[in-house]
Amino acid sequence: MPSPERLRDSTQIVVPCESLVGLRDDLESDFAVSVFSIEEATCRIVGSPVEIKAVSRFLARHGVNVA
Repeated sequence: MPSPERLRDSTQIVVPCESLVGLRDDLESDFAVSVFSIEEATCRIVGSPVEIKAVSRFLARHGVNVA
């Protein structure tokens, strides 16, 4: 059985909200994910493991560090 931490890591990305400026609308329209503001400064992108991998590649192409 997979650990909760591993499942969580494969279904979400947490980044500073400022890194999504100009990208958030594209994320929500091009991928089956939801973007939530945790605080004013932090955003959580939630989706299936397949979508999260695709979003990670998309963000990396746009210079957003998701490590």
